[in-house]
Amino acid sequence: MGNTPEAKVKNIIKNVLKTHNVYYVMPIGSGYGKSGVPDFICCYKGYFFAIEAKAGNNTPTKLQEINLQAINNAGGVAIVVNENAVENITGWLKILDTKAQ
Repeated sequence: MGNTPEAKVKNIIKNVLKTHNVYYVMPIGSGYGKSGVPDFICCYKGYFFAIEAKAGNNTPTKLQEINLQAINNAGGVAIVVNENAVENITGWLKILDTKAQ
C-alpha cells in the first residue's frame, strides 16, 4: 500500500475507525475472494457499513459501484470517502451513537 494517495486516505480512515472503536476488516482481493468489495467492512453498535476509499477525484469502478449498491440494497450503508470527506465518517458515527441510545 505504501505512500500512495489512496493509502494515505485509508490510513486516515483507519485512525477514525479506531478512535471510535469501530469493528472493521479490510478485505484483500485475491483469487479466493470477491472482486470489487469495498476497502472497509465495518460494524458499529449493530449497524453494518462499508467504505470505499478514493484519493482526490477518483471514483469507484463499475464493479465497486455494483458492490456498493448491493450493500445499500441489503439494508447496509455503503459510502465512498476521499481525503476531503473523512470528517463525514465522524459525523455519521455520532448520529449512530444517538440512535443506539
